Amino acid sequence: MKAAACVLFATLGFLQACTLLHKAEKPAVVAPERWLAASGSARVEREWWVGFGDPVLTRLIDEALVRNLDVRQSAARVAEARALSDAQSASALPSLDFAGVAQRSRSVHPVTGRPYLSNVAQPQIVAAYEIDVWGRIDALIVAARTDAESLTAARDAVTLSVSAGVASSYFNLLNIDAQLELAHRTLQSRERSLALMRSREAGGYGGSLESAQAEAELRATAQVIPQLERAAQRQEQALSILLARNPGAVERGKTLQGITVRGLPDAGVPSELLRRRPDVASAELQVASADARLRAARAQMLPSVQLSASIGLVYSSVLIGDPFSIWSLGGSILAPIFNGGRLRALARASTSRRDQALIEYERTVLTSFGEVETLLTAHEKLRQEMAQAELQRRALEDALRIARNRYREGYSSYLDELLAQRNLFAVEQTLLQLQAELLSDEVNLYRALGGGWEQASAHDGP
Repeated sequence: MKAAACVLFATLGFLQACTLLHKAEKPAVVAPERWLAASGSARVEREWWVGFGDPVLTRLIDEALVRNLDVRQSAARVAEARALSDAQSASALPSLDFAGVAQRSRSVHPVTGRPYLSNVAQPQIVAAYEIDVWGRIDALIVAARTDAESLTAARDAVTLSVSAGVASSYFNLLNIDAQLELAHRTLQSRERSLALMRSREAGGYGGSLESAQAEAELRATAQVIPQLERAAQRQEQALSILLARNPGAVERGKTLQGITVRGLPDAGVPSELLRRRPDVASAELQVASADARLRAARAQMLPSVQLSASIGLVYSSVLIGDPFSIWSLGGSILAPIFNGGRLRALARASTSRRDQALIEYERTVLTSFGEVETLLTAHEKLRQEMAQAELQRRALEDALRIARNRYREGYSSYLDELLAQRNLFAVEQTLLQLQAELLSDEVNLYRALGGGWEQASAHDGP
C-alpha cells in the first residue's frame, strides 16, 4: 500500500512538472512611432569621433579603448563567460575517466597459515553519460552562451561609454584652454587700460577714481587665470585616468573653435534604437538567459537518466590466469519524490529572476527612448541659445566701442566703459562654454544612439 502511494505521488509530481515546461516569450516593448524632435542628416557611424576632425582626439580614444581599465575589465569578464560557456557545453558530452588502483600487501594464508605477499593492480576506464530527456542540460548551455553574449554587449556598452567620456573630457579641456586664452587676452587689454588711466591721471586729464576702477578690473580678471589653470590640471588628471596613464599633461590638437560641429545625427525611427544600443541588447540577452535557467529549474523536477560503463584489467600475483578483464554496463533513473518543496522553490526563484530581467529590459528601453528624445531637443535649443549669444556679443562689442569713444570725448564716465568690458568678457566666456556644451551634447547623442559600439562587437577576442 505504501509503495503504491509513493508511485502515485511520484507520477503526479511528474505530470505537474511536465506542465511547467514551456518556452517563455521574447520581451516586447512598444516603441514610439517617431521622435518628437527633428533629427538631422549626419549618419551614426562606428568611429563617429573621427568626424570631429581632430587627429589627437582620435589617437586618445584609440588609446583609451586599448588601455582603459574598465574596458580591460569588461573584456576579462567576457573571456570568463566564454570559458564558462565552453565548460557548460562540455556537460552535454559523455565523460571518460581513468581510474587506477595498485596495492601490495602481506597476509596470512587461510589454509596453510603461512604469510605471503600479494601484488594487485587494477587499471580501469569509466564512462558516464546523462540523457538530456527534458532539455535541462541544453537549457543550461543556452543560458551560459547567452550570458557570454550579454557580457559581450555589456563590454560594447563600456567601450561606447569610455569613447564618449574621452571625447567629452577632451572638449572640456579645450574649453578651459580657450577660456584661459580669453582671460590672458582680456588681461592684456586691462593692463593697457590701466596704463592709459594712470597716464591720464599723471597728465591731469583723469582722476584717481578711474585709475582705481581700472586696476580693480585688472585684478578681477587676473583672479580668473589661476582658477582656470587649476581646472585645466584637474581635467587633465581626469582624462589621464580614462587613458590609464600616470598623472601628467595631455596633448592637444585643434582649438575649441577649430573643432567641427557636425550637427544632429540621423536618429532614424525609435525602433532602430533597440538594435543599435548595446545596453538594450545586453538587457534583452539577460532575459533570454533567465528564460533558459527557468526551463532548467523546471526540468530539474523531472526524472534524470544516467548511463554508465567501465572496462579494465586486474593484475594479481595471487590469482591464476591474470591479467583478466573486467567490465560493467548499466543505467539509472533518479526521480525526485519528496524534497520538502526545495525544487519548486528554486523554480519560483528562477521565475522571479526572469521577471526581474524583463523589468530591467523594459526600464533600459524606456530610458534609452527618453534619453535620445531629450538630447535631440536639447541640441536644437542649445544651437538657438548660441545664436542669440553671438548676437549679444556683437551688440556688446558695439556698446564697448561707443562707451570708449564717449569716455574719451568726455560725454560719459569710465564706469560705462567698465560695464561694457565686463559684459563683453562674460558673454565671450558664455559663448565658449556653449560651444563646448554643443560638442559634448553631440557626443552624448552619438552615445545615446549606440554609435560606435558595433565596431567592438566585431572582435571575437577580448
